[in-house]
Amino acid sequence: MPRYEFRCRACGATFEVNRPMARAGEPAPCPQGHADTVKLLSTVAVTGRGGGRSGASSAPAGGGCCGGGCGC
Repeated sequence: MPRYEFRCRACGATFEVNRPMARAGEPAPCPQGHADTVKLLSTVAVTGRGGGRSGASSAPAGGGCCGGGCGC
C-alpha cells in the first residue's frame, strides 16, 4: 500500500499515512489533532539491472542538470 507524507500547517509536524491510491487526494488530519495539513511531494528512486545487459550502457555519459543527454 502506498505511503503518503503530510505536513501540518498548524504545528509543523511531518507524518506519513498508508492508504490506497484511490484515496491519495483525501486530506489527512495531523496526529496532534490539527486539520490544516498539506500533502508533500515525495520522490521515488528505482535502481537495479535492466534487460539482462552486462557492462556497457548505451546512454551517453556526462553530468549536468539532466544527466548529460542534452550536453548542458
